[in-house]
Amino acid sequence: MRYFIELSFNGSAYHGWQNQPNAISVQEVIEKGLSTLLKANISIMGAGRTDTGVHAKQMFAHFDYKSNFDESHLVFKLNSFLPSDIAIHAVFQVKEEAHARFNALSRTYLYRISFKKNAFAFNNTFYVKQVLDIEKMKQATKVLFQYKDFQCFSKSNTDVKTYNCDIMKADWVLVNDELQFTIKADRFLRNMVRAIVGTLINIGLGKINIDDLHTIIQSKNRSEAGFSVPAHALYLIEVEYPKDIKI
Repeated sequence: MRYFIELSFNGSAYHGWQNQPNAISVQEVIEKGLSTLLKANISIMGAGRTDTGVHAKQMFAHFDYKSNFDESHLVFKLNSFLPSDIAIHAVFQVKEEAHARFNALSRTYLYRISFKKNAFAFNNTFYVKQVLDIEKMKQATKVLFQYKDFQCFSKSNTDVKTYNCDIMKADWVLVNDELQFTIKADRFLRNMVRAIVGTLINIGLGKINIDDLHTIIQSKNRSEAGFSVPAHALYLIEVEYPKDIKI
């Protein structure tokens, strides 16, 4: 039988979601917890791969197990077993063919920029000292909707068959002393959100023009795009699935 896990995690202590040969990952820690509590060798598949230091306010993964169990009890036991920077919110049975990665309809990311030095937010927002032209940055996001191929924002040497992504939402919003960027798409390439944010910041700083964004995207060249902003201010905040995936 197949089960989904809904969870959140602070990525500061981890080398991303996916298992690494010589580094600790979120996937490894959860697999160890599940295997111990269910007394079986459990492997999980996540909704996506987050980079080192990236956080998730909502993440899903699936695993297979031979029989039924008390789902709420497993949530309680897992939360007792796992470290404080990983929280399990739900475990529920899904259809046998359900897949945490391939059945996801969309993913939404949030990037947080702080304009004031804050001793309590330095490790979860990106502090920018310079003045940004927020209106230009907002205008520039509209360019993203005109394209599907975002190879220019992808890390090189990635094992993907296509660089096409369907961006459904991209916008900047001021929230108190923070400038927040929210972007929603059917899929994301490695480093894509951080490269997009870095490029838009360059527009806000006046280093490049909005029209340059067309040239950058059309180039399909990562070196043409902007810098990659720090991972510690990036959050996966929502993953959507078809409503009938649950049993």
